[in-house]
Amino acid sequence: QVQLVESGGGTVQPGGSLNLSCTGNIYSIFDFGWYRQAPGKERELAAVINTHNFATYSEAVKGRFTISRDNAKNTVYLQMNNLQVADTAVYYCYARLALYGENWGQGTQVTVSS
Repeated sequence: QVQLVESGGGTVQPGGSLNLSCTGNIYSIFDFGWYRQAPGKERELAAVINTHNFATYSEAVKGRFTISRDNAKNTVYLQMNNLQVADTAVYYCYARLALYGENWGQGTQVTVSS
C-alpha cells in the first residue's frame, strides 16, 4: 500500500514563502507532485515533476512555485514564494506509479492571510 506523508503547511502573510515536502514509502514513482483544493472549488494541479525532472506548473503558480524531487529520499518538494491569498487551499501530494496507479496524501493546509 502506498503511503504519502506531507509536511510544511501553515499560515503566512501575503508575499511570504512556504516549503512543502512529501515522502513516499514506495520507490519508482513516475509523476510526483502537488494538487490543491480551495474551499468551494475543484481540485486542481499546482505542479508535477516526472522521472526525467520535467516539471509542469499551472499558470496560476508559474514563476512563483518551484517543484523538485530527490529520488534517493523518495521525496518531492514544493517551494512556494510570493504567496497570495488566492493560494489558500489544502495541498495534496500526488504520486503515480506503474504498479499502484494514482495515489494521494491526506492533505496539508496552506493559508495566506494578512
